Parts: sequence; structure tokens; C-alpha cells
Amino acid sequence: MSIEDVFSSRGRVKILRILAEIGELNISEIARRTGLNYATTNQHLAALENSGLVRHKKFGRIRIFCFNEESPRAEIIKRLIEVWTNK
Repeated sequence: MSIEDVFSSRGRVKILRILAEIGELNISEIARRTGLNYATTNQHLAALENSGLVRHKKFGRIRIFCFNEESPRAEIIKRLIEVWTNK
């Protein structure tokens, strides 16, 4: 996924911002906080995970998503969001 694809979607940017602020959340909570429906949130998370920006852990049927700390791109985007929101 190109940088244009990541930042061209308000939904993906909202998800990244929320994960930068909160840390780890499940899909239902991400959907609630972004105002997106479950299916759309799931699609955005799949795209972000395929690009290596986020990862998930499974606890039974529950998936918990967070930034991928092993990805330099994810760390830079997380830092950008933190700096941007702190003004």
C-alpha cells in the first residue's frame, strides 16, 4: 500500500490516530470510536495490517489491534500523529 493510499482514507487515518492515542483496541471499540461500521473497520484494519502498519493478537475470537512496533513506517506514522495532535 502506498502512502497515498494510507492517508487518502479518513477511516484509515482515524484508526491510526486512535491506535496512536490508546495503544491497543479490539475491532468493535475501534469501530465505535471512529464512527465506522464493523465491516468497514475490518476492511481498513486488513489493509493497514497488509501494509505492515498494524498487527493483531488473538485471544480466542477477540482480535486486539495495535501499531506494529517492528515497522519503521508504523513508528514514523505514530510519531507524526503524536506530534500533530500535541501541536
